[in-house]
Amino acid sequence: MNKELDRLKNEYKNVQIPKELDVIVGKALKNKPKKKQLYIWPTSAAAAAVLLTVTVNFSPDAARAISKIPVVKEVLEVITFNEIKEEKDHSSIDVKTPAITGLENKTLEENLNKKYVEESKKLYEKFTNSSSSQKGYLSIDSDYEKVTETPAVLSIRRTIQRTEASGYIQNQYISIDKEAQVLITLKSLFKNDEYVKVISENIKEQMKQQMKADSNKLYFITEEDMEPFTQIDPNQQFYISGDYKLVIAFDEYEVAPGYMGAVEFKIPTEVISDLLVGDRYIH
Repeated sequence: MNKELDRLKNEYKNVQIPKELDVIVGKALKNKPKKKQLYIWPTSAAAAAVLLTVTVNFSPDAARAISKIPVVKEVLEVITFNEIKEEKDHSSIDVKTPAITGLENKTLEENLNKKYVEESKKLYEKFTNSSSSQKGYLSIDSDYEKVTETPAVLSIRRTIQRTEASGYIQNQYISIDKEAQVLITLKSLFKNDEYVKVISENIKEQMKQQMKADSNKLYFITEEDMEPFTQIDPNQQFYISGDYKLVIAFDEYEVAPGYMGAVEFKIPTEVISDLLVGDRYIH
C-alpha cells in the first residue's frame, strides 16, 4: 500500500461536514486507490489554466480551496475533483467526485462540494470494508453529468451503482439557480404541499398508460404489490429539463422491478401550473 493511498485514507477519516449543510442541501438530496489515484481536470481553458497551478488533495481543505479558485465571472463549471480507482481481491471501485466552481455564493458551493466528498468517503468505506471481510464480490461505480444547463438553471445528476449479488442504481440530483445563486428544492417550486398529491396521481396515471401500451413495463401500483407506490416524498429526487419541465426521478427498485432500472417521469406543466410559485423554472 503506497504512502499516497495511506494519506488519502487518513484524510477520508477526518472529513468534517458542516452542520449547516443539512439546512442548505438536505431538502434537495435524499439520503434513503490500490494501485493509482487519477486526477482528471476540466477541459475549459479558463478553469484549466488556474487549476494547473493548484495541487488538489482529497480533503476538506482542498474542497474549501476549490471554492476560492478565481474563475471567469459567470462561468459555472462542474469538474472532476478526484477519481478513485482501485481493485482488491474480488472487489473494485471507480468513483468520480464532482466539484462545482464559479458560484458567487461560496457557502453553497463549499457545502455542496463537501457533500459530494462525504458521499465518496462513504462509498470508499463500503469498498474497504468489503475487501477486508472478503465476503464476496462488490463493485462500486459513481459518475456524474450535467443533465440540464439553461441561462437560469444548472441540474446535475450523480449516479451511484453498486453490484453484489445484483445491481442497484441510485441517482442524486441538485438544481441550482445560476442567477440567484441558490439551491432549488422541490418544495420551493410550489405554493403549498398539494403538489405531492397532484404529482403522485399524474405519475400513477403515466404508469398505467405505459403498462397498457407495453406489456414489458411494470410498476408497483396494485394492492397485490408488497410496497405499492402511493405518493412521492415531499423531497423526491427531481430535476428541471432543458425544455423547462419538471422531471421526477426514482431509484432502481423504488417503484418498479430491477429490470426497469432507475425510472423518471416528466410532469406536464398544465397539471401543476396552478400550484407553481412562478414560471421562472417550469413553463
